[in-house]
Amino acid sequence: MFQRVGSAAYKNNLDNTIAICKLLGNPEKKFKSIHIAGTNGKGSTSHMLASILQSAGYKTGLYTSPHLKDFRERIKINGKMIPQKYVVDFVENYKNDFEHIQPSFFEMTVGLAFDYFINQQVDIAVIEVGLGGRLDSTNVITPELSVITNISFDHTALLGDTLEKIATEKAGIIKPEVPVIIGETQTETKNIFIDKAKQNNSPFIFADQHYKATNIHYVTNDKSLLVMDIEKQNTNRIISNADAEYKNIQSELLGLYQQKNIPTVICAAEILIKKGYKITESNIREGIKNVVKQTGLLGRWQILSKQPLVIADTGHNEAGIKEVLKQINTTPHQQLHFVLGMVNDKDISTILSLLPKNAKYYFCQASIPRALNVKELAYKALDAGLNGELCGTVKNALATAKKNAQTNDLVFIGGSTFTVAEVV
Repeated sequence: MFQRVGSAAYKNNLDNTIAICKLLGNPEKKFKSIHIAGTNGKGSTSHMLASILQSAGYKTGLYTSPHLKDFRERIKINGKMIPQKYVVDFVENYKNDFEHIQPSFFEMTVGLAFDYFINQQVDIAVIEVGLGGRLDSTNVITPELSVITNISFDHTALLGDTLEKIATEKAGIIKPEVPVIIGETQTETKNIFIDKAKQNNSPFIFADQHYKATNIHYVTNDKSLLVMDIEKQNTNRIISNADAEYKNIQSELLGLYQQKNIPTVICAAEILIKKGYKITESNIREGIKNVVKQTGLLGRWQILSKQPLVIADTGHNEAGIKEVLKQINTTPHQQLHFVLGMVNDKDISTILSLLPKNAKYYFCQASIPRALNVKELAYKALDAGLNGELCGTVKNALATAKKNAQTNDLVFIGGSTFTVAEVV
């Protein structure tokens, strides 16, 4: 499975997924869906859209990956995880068929999700791409709407070593006459999306040309919230005719990078409204504000404790780490204590070169086979001018960092989704 062995689990065709869907009676054709791809932000975007649909009263399926604590996080309806018994029964019922098909872990999980969603008769499901787009197992659906959040370097061995190649893979989710939203206008990739959308006769918009987040700040009452105004950029509305501006949008997700995701989510909601979905502005506001409560999303600039301030974030590729570092720089603190663990199947030299030299590092190794050996990580970090101590496990690293931290310091945990999974 990808979580264990990385790229070796990646399949370069949809044959197994098609075989599983056929075995299950083609569930992918029996529920409405929204399909979300992108390098960063697709998890937050998926959860916010699901939360908005829940707020509007729709029975909403949500399929995401990877999980942090519990496999069942990947498959939810209205924020509730799939029951253990459903998972066990599914595997038992189809065990012999699967031994014949030989699906990957991810392919089998997609089949399970689709089967569960039709069994429970969801009104709509938000489906997050696992990896890439064109050849991803989820790409057997024909959605109401496709969303591509952004493009940056990740999984380059599988998706290509240029932004254009990666964008071409992600553009593979664009379907004939299905509207598509691209979150960010990027010089290297925008024409790839425009050409693909035009070939498919698909209406398209770039969310950042449509809406912009301004007046971004934090408020703290009973809890901390990220607050922003969403202002319209122009009146050239290809899909939505709404003239709305959204003042004082509040988000439980505290990462400043949500200023990129929230305009994308609002554009998606507007398109759904135009397609006849009964979604109000208050549903949009409530869905964004209560996304953690309504969907159970973890690991996005998540505050674990205060004094010292302890924060975890799953950003792990070049663009994700850059956003995390921007946020660290705007967070008041004296000394930064950085609990760092990474995976062994990626080139981490670029990421290590971005990390601040004046932080104290606590090198660790998540308890999965894909984790980079802690000694190797420390050596590579030393080459990049980063100093710290070897702590073995993630929990030991966090305990050591907290012990060394003063009241006004910041302890940050990151570098890999799997590192964060052990502390949230």
